[in-house]
Amino acid sequence: MGNTLEAMFALQAIERQLADIRGQLSSSNAAVSAQQRRVDELHQRRQSLHDEVLAHQKDAGGVELELKAREEEVNKLRAILNSTKTNKEYAAILTQLNTLKADNSKLEDRALELMQEVDQTHAQAGQVEEQISQAEKLFEQIKQTSSEETTRLRTILDDLQAKRDSAAQAVPDKALKIFDRIAALRDGDVMAGIEVLGKKPPYHYICGGCNMSLTAEHANALRTRDEIRFCDCCGRILYLQKPESVQQV
Repeated sequence: MGNTLEAMFALQAIERQLADIRGQLSSSNAAVSAQQRRVDELHQRRQSLHDEVLAHQKDAGGVELELKAREEEVNKLRAILNSTKTNKEYAAILTQLNTLKADNSKLEDRALELMQEVDQTHAQAGQVEEQISQAEKLFEQIKQTSSEETTRLRTILDDLQAKRDSAAQAVPDKALKIFDRIAALRDGDVMAGIEVLGKKPPYHYICGGCNMSLTAEHANALRTRDEIRFCDCCGRILYLQKPESVQQV
């Protein structure tokens, strides 16, 4: 390789390390965010259960009030029943009384169901409280570990960035702009070696980055000239393997 590609090749090695460290930083931060979401979801679940309990209690209170009013009506009908003078009047009041008592029985069942639902929801809320406690403890552990890991990785990142800045000085400005553009697009994976396949000429050439075929023109040009050539498929900057090797197929 010529001087420009040699300098870019050295820069590529540092760029890949930088990309790896940035990826580790991102993963560490993602773990904290994921646990925070878990804690938030549990808090929302607790609030939802709290609202559900209040709704059941309100419904139960409404049923109890209605039952109280109906019991008063039952007592009135009983009093009227005892003062009836004809069998027809007695039968009519008795039918009305029995119907009201049957309706009251259904209301009592409904009140019981509502109280059972309140108890069940309270039990679920207790379980969620325990889950919140565990999730918050885990969140603090993850946050502490992430903080320590972030400090360590940022120290490495700063050191690598200084090395990159130094290595970049050996790359011509125009070539460096091209390198930086591809690095941004491909998360630091800028260059790819040309792999040579075959037992004898004419050899077959492929891009070591995407494994797609290349014309012999790329390899021939890089043997004689220090220039930037791109893979026709993935757009990586090509270089000859050092030393160039021929794989038997």
